[in-house]
Parts: sequence; C-alpha cells; structure tokens
Amino acid sequence: MNLKEFIVKAKRNTYARGIKPKILEDGFEEFVYEEEKYRYRDRYHAKDPKPFGGEEVIWQNGKAIWMMNYYGYMLSNEVDSEIVYEFLRKAMGLVDEQRPFRGPSNFKEGDFEYKDTSEGDIKRFKGTEKIFHNGKNVYTLEYHGGMV
Repeated sequence: MNLKEFIVKAKRNTYARGIKPKILEDGFEEFVYEEEKYRYRDRYHAKDPKPFGGEEVIWQNGKAIWMMNYYGYMLSNEVDSEIVYEFLRKAMGLVDEQRPFRGPSNFKEGDFEYKDTSEGDIKRFKGTEKIFHNGKNVYTLEYHGGMV
C-alpha cells in the first residue's frame, strides 16, 4: 500500500465513517487508524461546535512522514451544525487518491453543496473547503500540509 492509498483509507475509516473519537484528557478528540507500516492520527479541538482546529499526522515505520493542519467554522446559525457536519462526513467519504486532502472538488445532495479547492500535491498543498445550503455559504475550512 502506498501513502496516498493509506491516507484515503484512514480518512474513510475515521471521521467520514461517523465513529466516535476518543476524548483526551486535555479536551482534544482523536481518531487513530493503523494498517501495515502506517499509523494515522487526527487530533482536533472543537467548541460549541465553532470554531475548531486540528492536525493529521501519518507515521511510516514509526517516523512522521506527512501532516496536515486545518481550521474551520460555521458561518451561519440558520442551519443546524449537526446536519452540516453529517453532510461533511458524506463528502469526506468521497476523498480519493488524486486529492487525498479532504473531500471531492464538488458534491451535491439535497439543499447542500460541498466545494473544495486546493493547489499542490501530496508533497506540499493548501486548500479551502466550503459547504453551501441553498446557495448560501454556511461553513468553511482552510488546510495546508505536506511531507515532513
């Protein structure tokens, strides 16, 4: 398995899958996924549920090789954040090896639309994801990262 394949599997089997994160004693929440020579950790802090921030790290044979930082927040109180995050999990489940950072470039379902723009590749990248409800931007997240 290569790094891109592992990133996709890890993301699909943690937050996107809807499993409950481990609550850490410092108030952060964490997902961990391991397979073969890789270990993935997504550690984040959320409040009320806005704003939130976190970091994903991947180790290969015990050595950190890739990471991503992210910071996001709800822009509107008109839409229930739980519904927005449920839609986000669906979009995140569509992550692929071409852009293994967040979700697809575009995804629509019902009144919601997910858009992600990024530049760079797995070695060095940055991007922004947004969720729209009936055409109004209700959520945004910025991320960046790469090989370390």
